[in-house]
Amino acid sequence: MIDPVSMLRPRRKIRGISAILLPFQGNGDPDWAGFSAHVQRTVAAGLAPAVNMDTGFGNLIDDSIRRRALELTQVETDDFVAGAFVGDQPGATFNDGEYLRQMEMIQSHGGMPVIFQSFGLTGQADEAIVASYAKLASRSDSLIGFELSDVFAPFGKIYSMDVYRGLLGIERLIGSKHSSLNRELEWQRLLLRDELRPEFHVFTGNDLAIDMVMYGSDYLLGLSTFAPDVFARRDAAWAAGDPAFYELNDWLQYLGFLTFRPPVPAYKHSAAMFLKLRGQIECDHTHPQSPGRPESDRDILRHIVDQIPAA
Repeated sequence: MIDPVSMLRPRRKIRGISAILLPFQGNGDPDWAGFSAHVQRTVAAGLAPAVNMDTGFGNLIDDSIRRRALELTQVETDDFVAGAFVGDQPGATFNDGEYLRQMEMIQSHGGMPVIFQSFGLTGQADEAIVASYAKLASRSDSLIGFELSDVFAPFGKIYSMDVYRGLLGIERLIGSKHSSLNRELEWQRLLLRDELRPEFHVFTGNDLAIDMVMYGSDYLLGLSTFAPDVFARRDAAWAAGDPAFYELNDWLQYLGFLTFRPPVPAYKHSAAMFLKLRGQIECDHTHPQSPGRPESDRDILRHIVDQIPAA
């Protein structure tokens, strides 16, 4: 039985990676000025940007948009990650060629690939899944894996612990994002990581339990795109043993419960509304194929903007 109290890691320096929302204009075009400003704020806060992830509509955009996002991010920092997404259909075979092409695009711009799942990847037997990651890792200096619950995407899969053990054995795989939204599954991964490879990063993707950083997880979150500055203050408070951590975490988690309710993909519209309320983007439109939130959310979001403790 897992004892979470024994897993607490006080005063630990947290590695924070924050997904970047790709904002859109009213005419359906990306708001590149707003995107660049958001990357700048994230870097200034001390977090590493993650572009072309789910928060950046990675499964809905084409290569020209992906490439532009990489170009603009490279101007701001040499410490960033980016999603390598391969679109396919149920029953597809593993498309290593397309993964490698996406990885090359990312690496040629100075980023580290995050391997999105696909039907072809997750539909394989356990040993073949591990072998696929090993093959991709052999063509990269470093990369990050990604387990995704199917509440986020139909091609998502939470791996068995045998697969996770295999991933820990791939040297160039420096970490993996875990998005099951289940604390116990993440605790299991942390315990195995601590036993086999302590330097491996378990990047929590649990936007409903962002305090997983207390137990040894780092993070790669969509929620942090709402307020990377506040996440950075929270992280610094944890490292310093400052009780301000808890109030900041409470407000951020309140935001997470509100905005990551079903339909979960609509959190991106929530993020756009929140950033507009903070005066950080001019338009709160999102990708035309992405679901939206009701106008009534705006007043609740405004309340959170007003109540988050000041720096």
